[in-house]
Amino acid sequence: MDNIIQGLIMAFREGLEAFLVIMILFQFLEKTGNEKYKKNIWYGLSAGVLISLLFGGLLAAISSLVGGMDTTAKLWESVASFLAVVFIISFIIWMINHGVKMKQHIEGQAAMRLSKRGIFFLALFLVLREGVEIALFQFAGRYSIISIVSGLILSLILVVLIYFSLVKVKLQTIFNITLAYLILQAGFLMGYSIHEGLSAANELGMLADSSRILHKAFDLSGTILNHKEGILGLPLYVTIGWYSKPEWVQFIVQYGLTGSLFLYWYGKTRKKK
Repeated sequence: MDNIIQGLIMAFREGLEAFLVIMILFQFLEKTGNEKYKKNIWYGLSAGVLISLLFGGLLAAISSLVGGMDTTAKLWESVASFLAVVFIISFIIWMINHGVKMKQHIEGQAAMRLSKRGIFFLALFLVLREGVEIALFQFAGRYSIISIVSGLILSLILVVLIYFSLVKVKLQTIFNITLAYLILQAGFLMGYSIHEGLSAANELGMLADSSRILHKAFDLSGTILNHKEGILGLPLYVTIGWYSKPEWVQFIVQYGLTGSLFLYWYGKTRKKK
């Protein structure tokens, strides 16, 4: 259940951004009297979705192939998840830097690329950026396809309602809440990558059981703070990526990264004000 909630929120956040940028492009063309380029948005959208699906399928195929190789699978998951999280962090930083002025940024890009090819590639890039991020999150977090599809459908419904002025919502508030959640998930996935890497290194004989690197920061797995089934641990696991028995290196890197991203966001927000 926790995996479904995490995947749904992540997909809703990324889907909302993807559909919103397409809505902004449509509104820009209508406002400037360039409706003739609308079909090129659809072409770019379709191409972006197709490439994202192919990329996601490639990640799934590789994981399935390596998944049957026991300890090697853990090593693959650790390295691949680490690389995925690095890309995800770069996307988060981009959103922190440009999210507030997203509408002006997209309209400016559209104005500079006002042609069939230009609008096509702009729509392709904007959708592909979010599609790749969803694929990376789904791969690194092992979120179920049901949760991903559900989140995307919910975000699409919301954007359609906004486009036809059927609902009015404070999008910045939604973006802030979901961005905070993505930061927490990025930190958690980084911690997961480290944990799996240490486990694989131990099983391969690269790290002895007595190695200090494997020492736990604490072990609360036998308490209500157990992240898999504890009455407090499970909700904390879903919301902030809590882990009840992390290695010291995992604990420091996970929460150090999470704290750093929140501080960076806070600093950028203060500068803009």
